[in-house]
Order: sequence, then C-alpha cells, then structure tokens
Amino acid sequence: MSPTLELARPGDEELLALVGSATFLASYAHMLSAPDMLAHCTKQHAPAIYRDWLNDARSTCWLARAAPGGAPVGYAVLAPAGVPIADPDPSDLELKRIYLLHPFQRFGLGRLMVEAAASVARDAGSRRILLGVYSGNVAALAFYERVGFVRAGERTFRVGASDFFDYLLSLPLT
Repeated sequence: MSPTLELARPGDEELLALVGSATFLASYAHMLSAPDMLAHCTKQHAPAIYRDWLNDARSTCWLARAAPGGAPVGYAVLAPAGVPIADPDPSDLELKRIYLLHPFQRFGLGRLMVEAAASVARDAGSRRILLGVYSGNVAALAFYERVGFVRAGERTFRVGASDFFDYLLSLPLT
C-alpha cells in the first residue's frame, strides 16, 4: 500500500467530497450527533465547495490516492486565509483542509502535503500558512508541531448545534 499525491483538477470534486466526508466522519463521529454530522458534511463537504476551490486560481488542491486502484484516501486544500488571527497579512494562505484516512497515515503523505503547500505558498510570496485544528485532536496537533507549525490564536468552531475550541496554527515560510 503506497499512496500517491497529485494535483487535483476540475472533475475531482466528487472524489474530494467523498473523502472529506469519510475522514470527517471517521475523526469526529464519537463526538457528534448524527444530525450534526450530516448537516456539517452536507454543507462543508458538498462537491460545489470543492468545485469552487478547483476553479479558483488562488487555490491549490491535492488528492491522495491509494495504489493500486486510485481510490481517494486524503487531500489538502490551500486557499486565501480566512482565520481570525491578531496579525493578518494579505499574503497569508490557509491550509483549509488536510485530511487523510487513518489507514493511510504514517506513510509520509501528510508531510508531503504540507511541503507541497509550503512550496506553492512560497512561490506566491506568502510569509506563512495558517490552519485551524480542533484543540482535542492530539495526534494532529503533534503532527503539525513536528512539521513546524506554531500556535497563532484560537477560535470557536461550530458543527451543527455543537461548539468546539480550535487552535489556529501558523507555519512561517521565511
């Protein structure tokens, strides 16, 4: 099992939506009600969301695929930043999504996604990449720390009828 990473392109929105909903469900089903999970995935992982990113020249999307077979197992989306931090910069980009199904973690694909995003962000003249992560996601926080992210703020994130506390992280690029 050696997953691969490729640039996503228009037409991949259904695959991105599928793996987005699957990874969100796998990560947070133990914390959310079925109606909250369904509402979140229906809205935040709708193919139209991904289609917009795929068609936006300011955004870059990557798709991780299982080999052999090419089934979607993860993805990342880099787009203009929209997180509430104290010192926003117009050049900031945000890793809006970086998801990888659990069986495909620990193959270096997450690090590869961060490195690809950092390369694109540097080429665009960005000084940093931002992202938000659930404060209770200990494994994700440890991963982001290992690849160089530092805490830059906090926010409340609403999923359905539930509020969650997120850390906002920053990856300096200079």
